[in-house]
Amino acid sequence: MRPRGPQAVAVALCVALTGCGTASGTSRGALNVPPPTAPAADVVPATTPPPPSAQPRPQTRPVRPLGRPGGWRITTYYTAVQSFHGGKPTAVRGCPQLHCTRGRTPLGSYPADFLKIIQIEGSGRITAGPNKGRYLNWSHSVGWWLDDTTRDSTAKPLHPWSTAAADKDVLKRGQRFAVTGCGRTESGEPVEAKVCAAFRNASWTVTDLFRPGYGGEHHADVYIGEETGPGFKRFYTTLRGATLGAA
Repeated sequence: MRPRGPQAVAVALCVALTGCGTASGTSRGALNVPPPTAPAADVVPATTPPPPSAQPRPQTRPVRPLGRPGGWRITTYYTAVQSFHGGKPTAVRGCPQLHCTRGRTPLGSYPADFLKIIQIEGSGRITAGPNKGRYLNWSHSVGWWLDDTTRDSTAKPLHPWSTAAADKDVLKRGQRFAVTGCGRTESGEPVEAKVCAAFRNASWTVTDLFRPGYGGEHHADVYIGEETGPGFKRFYTTLRGATLGAA
C-alpha cells in the first residue's frame, strides 16, 4: 500500500502546468497533450476487468530474473468509486478540464470519504450527479480537476493489472515484468492464495515513473483498477520480499 497523509500527495512528479497523481510517488498526471476529442457526455466509463484468474497459470515461457529473488516490495494503487463511499457532501473547486492548474471552478459536491481516498490514490470515478461517469482527480501541485479517464505521466490511460510505476534507475519505462513470487504481506503474513495467483497471472509494464529518490530500491507500484466492492480490498495490499521476472 502507499504511504498515507501529506507524504503521499507531495511526492508526485508534475510536468508543466498539468496534473499528476499522488500515490507512492508515482506521476500519474497528464502532460501537455491535445485534449480528448469526445465530449464528456459521450464518454462511457471503462469497465474494470476482474483480477486475473485465481488459479496459478503454468509457466510457458522462460523468465529472466529481475534483481535479487525475494528482494522486491510491490505496492498497489487503485481508482476509488463514489458509490462505495459516504460522508458529508463536500463542495470541490478546481479545473473543469485537463489543461489547467489551481482552478476555482465549482466541480460539484462529493462524499467526504470519497474525496479523502482520492487525495491518497489520485483519482476517483463519479457515479452520481451532473459529472456522472467522469473522473475527479487530485494532486498536491495542481489541485482538483475533472477528466474523462485516469492517466499516467505521459497522459495515457491507466490499464488495470497492467500499468506499473518504478524508479527509472530500478526498472526503466517500457520494462515488462511478472511477479513470480509473492513473498509476504506488509505484516509478515503469507499472501492469500487467490491474491497471489492474481498477481502472478498478470503481466505488468512500467509506464509511469516515481519522482527520483522517492520510489526506493527494488520497489514497484502496480495499478489494480477501480474498486469493485468489499472483496476488492484483499488485492489492495503490499507484497514484501517478492520476486520479479522479465515478461
